[in-house]
Amino acid sequence: MNDKEERNSGKLDLTRLNAILKADKTIKLPSGSGVVLAKTALILSQHRFYRHLVIELAEAEVAQNGKLKNPLKFIDPLDMVWKTDKQEELKFYTGVSRFKNNYSESRAESDLDALKAIVRNPLNLEVYLHDEKIASSITASSIFPAKMESLKPDLILSVNEKADHFEISGKLMLDDNSYGLESIRLRYNYFIQVKNHLYLVDNPYFLSVIDFFKFQNDTIVLEREEYEEFYENILSVLEEKIKINYSYLRRATKKQIIEQGFDLENELILYLSESEDFVLLTPVMKYGSLEIPVISQKQIKSKDKLGKMFTLARDEERELQFITIIAKMHPQFMEQMEEFPEQKHADCFYLHRKNFLDAGWFLDAFEAWRSKGIAILGFNELKNNPVNPYRAEISIVVNSGMDWFETAIKVKFNKETVALKHLHKSIRNKSKFVQLDDGTMGILPDEWIEKFTAYFGAGEVVEETIRTPNINYSAVEELYEDEVLDQQVRNQLMHYKSKLHAFKEIETIAVPEGLNAELRGYQKEGLNWLNFLDEFNFGACLADDMGLGKTIQVIAFILSQRDKSAHNTNLIVVPASLIFNWQKEVEKFAPSIKVRTIYGADRAKVVHDFDQYEIILTSYGTLLADIRFLKSYRFNYVFLDESQTIKNPDSQRYKAVRMLQSRNKVVLTGTPIENNTFDLYGQLSFACPGLLGTKQYFKQIYSVPIDQFKDSKRAAELQKRINPFILRRTKEQVAKELPDKTEVVIYCEMGEQQREIYDSAREEIRDFLMGRSEDELAKSSMHVLKGITKLRQICNSPALLNNDKFYGNASAKMDVLMEQIESKAPHHKILIFSQFVTMLDLIKEELQARNVRYEYLTGQTRNRQTVVESFQNNPEIRVFLISLKAGGTGLNLTQADYVYLVDPWWNPAVENQAIDRSYRIGQKKNVVAVRLICPDTVEEKIMMMQESKKEIANDLIKTEESIFKSLSKKDLLDLL
Repeated sequence: MNDKEERNSGKLDLTRLNAILKADKTIKLPSGSGVVLAKTALILSQHRFYRHLVIELAEAEVAQNGKLKNPLKFIDPLDMVWKTDKQEELKFYTGVSRFKNNYSESRAESDLDALKAIVRNPLNLEVYLHDEKIASSITASSIFPAKMESLKPDLILSVNEKADHFEISGKLMLDDNSYGLESIRLRYNYFIQVKNHLYLVDNPYFLSVIDFFKFQNDTIVLEREEYEEFYENILSVLEEKIKINYSYLRRATKKQIIEQGFDLENELILYLSESEDFVLLTPVMKYGSLEIPVISQKQIKSKDKLGKMFTLARDEERELQFITIIAKMHPQFMEQMEEFPEQKHADCFYLHRKNFLDAGWFLDAFEAWRSKGIAILGFNELKNNPVNPYRAEISIVVNSGMDWFETAIKVKFNKETVALKHLHKSIRNKSKFVQLDDGTMGILPDEWIEKFTAYFGAGEVVEETIRTPNINYSAVEELYEDEVLDQQVRNQLMHYKSKLHAFKEIETIAVPEGLNAELRGYQKEGLNWLNFLDEFNFGACLADDMGLGKTIQVIAFILSQRDKSAHNTNLIVVPASLIFNWQKEVEKFAPSIKVRTIYGADRAKVVHDFDQYEIILTSYGTLLADIRFLKSYRFNYVFLDESQTIKNPDSQRYKAVRMLQSRNKVVLTGTPIENNTFDLYGQLSFACPGLLGTKQYFKQIYSVPIDQFKDSKRAAELQKRINPFILRRTKEQVAKELPDKTEVVIYCEMGEQQREIYDSAREEIRDFLMGRSEDELAKSSMHVLKGITKLRQICNSPALLNNDKFYGNASAKMDVLMEQIESKAPHHKILIFSQFVTMLDLIKEELQARNVRYEYLTGQTRNRQTVVESFQNNPEIRVFLISLKAGGTGLNLTQADYVYLVDPWWNPAVENQAIDRSYRIGQKKNVVAVRLICPDTVEEKIMMMQESKKEIANDLIKTEESIFKSLSKKDLLDLL
């Protein structure tokens, strides 16, 4: 039989019906069905012995009159938890469970939360109260139905003055009805009972006050002398949360209002304090001299001059505006405002400390409140809180200085002004907090931290300003808004921008008198460029390739300074190996220039006669030793040759050259960047101080992004910034101006140890020559040849001497050669020739120590073609070591574009044949041939002899023996 048939027959399975009823409590049975219903009820009672609240769930049958029937079956609420997944029902069942096993009379906050969940009654169960007068146990006859709800009661106390005493009574406003305290009953610690209606009061404070008055039989009577003390200790505290009517107080008269200052505008104050982990915000309105907490029921009471008490109505509308202004600044405040006055902190707003001290919040809030005239007090009294409560006020002005732009930054936090050194320290430490003189810490806005970082990075702090050098004009233009630049600065920037970004308009100057050379076109451009930057007092980096004549351009520039500068004493600092190169070049191209060389153990360490010279020439090593006296003189220009030697700003060389004084500075290098972009910083921060900002700023903005992340945008920015101040021409760029082969001499000055060995050997052969006649010498040519060869070996390295005695391995040539290889090998392939295979072996050891890959060819090499092809085709092989005789002919080495001749050959033709291993058909590069010569030695004399005895050089002399047969005694002595 189906359901429909069952209904039609009037017969229902009662077991099945009970199951349906439990699942759906909304089913109504037709009258007369004869079915007995079951109902689940919520029952509140007091423990028989402990008197605390007990709440239980019970199930019972329902009689026809709707009342519950015995027996009552009690249900464990936790068993019901598993039968629902609704959040409100889960809270309900766990709340009942808490009070089913309740053994405490305390009013815990968690108990209140449980009661709120029970009172919401999501199952719509009927509520019953136990009447223990009928029966001590809970039965169907000892319980009666009741209603239960939560309530926000309004308790009002009244104080009435009688003839000789005061009466204090109270009434409760419930559902717009007024109840005297005598008519209400406190139940179960949490409820007010009016008839059969239970009101849950979730503010224990109200219950305590009602409890107190109930204990006093609902009315308190006090003698007049007792009342004052009761008011101070009790009523004045109560009225912060409970409204109290003082019927005996008269309304203030106009005279009393004016007399006590109540006619003045009310001051708004927000007091900050702490309670455990919370910050409390108490809004107070000041009426005259009285401070009234806005979130309180406190009344205004005062005495006039005659001692008469009076009261004044509070400005409820303005007070509401006040607390609304506070509440709008945080969503939690809006929630708390709805709960006044029953919330946890009834007279104030509250916020967890970590949320309150969030700079992104309180600075905005404080600024908004202050704009409404609200005074905020107590912020710095919060424990462990050194933060200044004011937002930063920042103003910037950029003025024009002598050789710099001067930025004045003013940062204020209310009345506290930040010292620039403190601001700089904070930015350097990447901190948003800055130290103020009053001991507090100001908070810098995030958007300004980045700006300040750039300002400090581009300039230098001098007292209370940042000085950005004129040469860094592009940074000033990029970093600062137009409105902070004064008119002179704007004009200056326009001038620099128009001049320095238009190289085609550089004025051509005449080649100065006194220059014994004809400058090539690109060299004239270099001279013009140096003079152009000199007009602005800007330094420069001349970065032409090796062999393009950087030295002659500088010499021409120094000559041109004669017409421009009354003081034309210039310091030139070079590697020790180039001291004699410079001396020779100046002597050759500008003999009118007086040069003083500061070098060697016997050098003078005074500057009093520097004015007599146009060039003071020294080495980097000597500069380090003599910086104490050299830094005391102000030069016209300082020139640094091979300036890549100061690329490391932490090196002693860099620190020493930065101590030098001069009107201007120029650096010279063929390899401005050897390893990475940061190589530029050391050199340009010397030549063009301020152009690239601070070291940290350059790393952060340019070096790391470009070198590590290949940031093309940053690379373009850097190129734009340095472009006016670096002039670089490669051999390929000026190929039409160059001969295909450029020959350069590098003089390698011996050290003390090497010179001592050389002088001893020279005296020995010289004594031999002096004691022999021309005829005797003709017969002793082999002995003379061996002596001369020994001198040439010492010039290379004393380690070449084939003796039992060890003379050491000090070698000026080796030092220079390794320096040259390390700078050139990454970008060029190099040939190295020497007559001495033993010298090639020493070079080989040095290359191995430096992990420079090479090939090696001497007369003993059998697989010549394999070695040559390896050098020609393997990009990792950067150097080819070749003995002069073995490699002088028959080799095609067009991959090389640098050729180093370690020791001079008697016959220039042989040298040229070696050079031509690279410079031949198929060579598409310009070849640079470099001769290494030790000055004041037989090598220098051989080179001079090559010029003076051209007839010998022109003969195809095959052997050293034949040349010695053609030399007279005088010629030989001249060699020594």
